[in-house]
Amino acid sequence: MEWTALVSTVLGAAIATGSALLLDRRRRHQERLDRDLQIRRSLYGEYLACLSEARHTCGNVARDPDMELPTRRTTAREAFGPCIGLRYQVTITAPADVVAASENAFRRLRDLRDHVMAGVLATEQVYLEGRLGYDEALAALRNGMRRDLSVDRH
Repeated sequence: MEWTALVSTVLGAAIATGSALLLDRRRRHQERLDRDLQIRRSLYGEYLACLSEARHTCGNVARDPDMELPTRRTTAREAFGPCIGLRYQVTITAPADVVAASENAFRRLRDLRDHVMAGVLATEQVYLEGRLGYDEALAALRNGMRRDLSVDRH
């Protein structure tokens, strides 16, 4: 009778310890997933804001026909610069579909910036086409980010 009680106690302790370890492991895994999601959410917001600011600045430059070419170049280049570092952060943090959309939006904005730096004005067809291409790429990027963050599932 004493052996049965001892074996039952040891078995019960082993089951309780195993359950606690399993639950703790699942909790740590979920916390890591939550932390990674928050990191991506923050990075995505910062990257989109940076792209938006650069596009806005390029648009302002393109609407100013009196701005001298050296000033246009410097203003557009400086506005675009901060996007580069965030772009690389996205490439090592985001899933492949978001990275692809990010690269496309970045390149479309870079093309638009290059037109602005060359003196193209906002009323010219090449600017309007570049702006449309960027807007479409940006929409695809936002949609990919929303899917990754499961925004539409809540």
